Amino acid sequence: MRILIIEDEKKIADFIRRGLKEEGYCVDVAYDGEEGHFLLTTNDYDLLVLDIMLPKIDGISLCKKMRKEKASVPIIMLTAKDSVRDKVTGLDSGADDYLTKPFAFEELLARIRSLLRKKDAAHTQLRVGDLLLDLLTHKVMRSGKEIALTNKEYALLEYLMHNSGNLVTRTMISEHVWDINFDTFTNVIDVYINYLRNKIDRGLKKKLLHTVRGRGYILKE
Repeated sequence: MRILIIEDEKKIADFIRRGLKEEGYCVDVAYDGEEGHFLLTTNDYDLLVLDIMLPKIDGISLCKKMRKEKASVPIIMLTAKDSVRDKVTGLDSGADDYLTKPFAFEELLARIRSLLRKKDAAHTQLRVGDLLLDLLTHKVMRSGKEIALTNKEYALLEYLMHNSGNLVTRTMISEHVWDINFDTFTNVIDVYINYLRNKIDRGLKKKLLHTVRGRGYILKE
């Protein structure tokens, strides 16, 4: 899952980014509304954490602008204002949730998980053959045996399972599993694909993760 934080207070932005990365999310940060709008229109995000008081384009205006442009990305608004009117204004502008500063990181995390579950309301588990990924507990099982994955391996597998049966290119993977600072000329993706293949396919007759030479990868029965 790839998340964009638009927050002009760098300490807060860096704190949120660090915490979300520790939870396995891919995170980008913008420090003003103009930069945030550029990133939103040039990248594909699963969720947006948006501060209201921003330079160049304020959070309310940016939220309205994104909704007018048909962007359906879930939005959590952050603000130091806690009056009912401020909350109503934020939600009416198109935000899905509202969090008042200061807040506990655990609460932000819970709200993020809640919105992402709503986005995937049709299912809380992903399955390809006998490979099962639980979106709530982050447990991965194959043939009834639990597989231990690192945060990045889990994020990669989740993306592949969301797109099971379809070819995914290295560019698609870099856009969804790594952040904007990712060096596309490295072989990091191939390395992680091999890590994942060793964990989910090794020792089993039926292979699920396949390489399409010169094009990308596909996860299928």
